Amino acid sequence: MINTYLPQIKNGQSNQFFLMAGPCAIEGEDIALRIAEKIVAITSKLNIPYIFKGSYRKANRSRVDSFTGIGDEKALKILEKVGKEFGVPTVTDIHESHEAALAAAYVDVLQIPAFLCRQTELLVAAAETGKVINIKKGQFLSAESMKFAVDKVKDAGNEKVFLTDRGNTFGYQDLIVDFRGIPVMRAFNVPTVMDCTHSLQQPNQTSGVTGGKPELIETIAKAAIAVGADGLFIETHPDPANAKSDGANMLHLDYLEDLLTKLVRLREAIL
Repeated sequence: MINTYLPQIKNGQSNQFFLMAGPCAIEGEDIALRIAEKIVAITSKLNIPYIFKGSYRKANRSRVDSFTGIGDEKALKILEKVGKEFGVPTVTDIHESHEAALAAAYVDVLQIPAFLCRQTELLVAAAETGKVINIKKGQFLSAESMKFAVDKVKDAGNEKVFLTDRGNTFGYQDLIVDFRGIPVMRAFNVPTVMDCTHSLQQPNQTSGVTGGKPELIETIAKAAIAVGADGLFIETHPDPANAKSDGANMLHLDYLEDLLTKLVRLREAIL
């Protein structure tokens, strides 16, 4: 099913962007289904290929008392239910090589977190599942360096890979997006995605809770479409202030349709 959602890259430009969106973490079945239902309705209306996103476990947290998940198998089964109920592919991130086979039994796309994009064993384990692999570009790496991450997956026998930019470290507590990275990574002949929410994080706050600038999500998304991104990654929630993870940089679910409508028009204008 996922292969029909990957854009056809022709003449350096895909016809429509695809969307990876959902909550940062799987908080429970009801809210996951409610978020998925609304996004599916919006993307179907706008003819946007859609992949539901949700982390089954949050391994990289600033504080030891931060929310990490509701239980691995429970969360993965919710992801599986979303995929089956709405007929959409699903994506979740993995953090250690032994997680690859576990997550692959439930989802269509395995995501490699930015901090782990150089971990050869993790990339190879993910590749060997045969699933589509989404590698997030490390905040500490150039776009050019991501060629080697792609090569690791392909050398393991898996050609189904795409890359996601999520900004570059800019001082100790901020990120900045270098949009030159989108065409650079597209030149590796893989679909390239812009993470419009994590790229607006303000990490390493003294409170131990990551900050963000969600008011700039539309700006990042428009710029990404303008420079030719094949897909967008957006974390969204009906109540970001009370989300259990990364609420400070998520898009309110009520704002998603208006944003995507603008982006579809922008995509049409630049084709």
